[in-house]
Amino acid sequence: MFLRVEHTTHYRYDAPVGYALQQLRLTPKDRPGQQRIHDWTIEVEGGEKQLHYVDHHGNGVDLIAVHGGDAELVIRCHGAVELLTTDGVIGAHRGAMPLWTFLRPTPLTRAGRGVRALTAGLGRDFANDIERAHALSAAILDRLAYRIGVTDAETTAEQALGGEGGVCQDHAHIFIAAMRHLGHPARYVSGYLSMDDRTHQDATHAWAEAHFDHIGWIGFDVSNGHSPDERYIRVATGLDYRDAAPVRGMRYGAAQENLVVQLQVQQ
Repeated sequence: MFLRVEHTTHYRYDAPVGYALQQLRLTPKDRPGQQRIHDWTIEVEGGEKQLHYVDHHGNGVDLIAVHGGDAELVIRCHGAVELLTTDGVIGAHRGAMPLWTFLRPTPLTRAGRGVRALTAGLGRDFANDIERAHALSAAILDRLAYRIGVTDAETTAEQALGGEGGVCQDHAHIFIAAMRHLGHPARYVSGYLSMDDRTHQDATHAWAEAHFDHIGWIGFDVSNGHSPDERYIRVATGLDYRDAAPVRGMRYGAAQENLVVQLQVQQ
């Protein structure tokens, strides 16, 4: 399957910005036999590309500087990606980060009382660890309904579990925290999802991957209750959202921002 993406991120500031620096992780990963970029372009208005590099998770990163006097920043990504069905199986671990790194908790994915109770409630009657991981995914979605506006980028897995709902980022963090608690390396994935019933998407998507002996990495989309298929474009991976956020940065000055995202993903 070929998917075409048109993604615009538009920042408007109520006063000129003194200085800002943004990290963009918006270039999909190339992985032979699974995902191949046919063309991909990132265009910037109101800022300047300073540097492109590959980080320690194998993510393509662009640094964008916004110099004094600008009151808008527009980031446009567009391109086509070819995807093959793998039933969520990514396979053997690759890259500079050792596998044990993905057992390490982070502030967003630390397993506290809520996560430990969730895993204990799964029981032990499973044919294998993969079956248990799918049961965990279902338990998370049953416990935390998908609900926009009640969490934010700094909400931890434990805080989300104690709340009244969450989004794909929260589901991924809880799953990662629980799988690490169970002894499996786990990581966060950001990317694009082509929904069957629409072309215009509300936002980028997030899911999780866990590592199993003799198989490797397998993806779990808790929010949609299945493993990723050919409708999913993997863009960035990391220990949690902070490592894989599509756009993340800092700015100087007291200007307040308004963010508008427009996203189309279609065959």
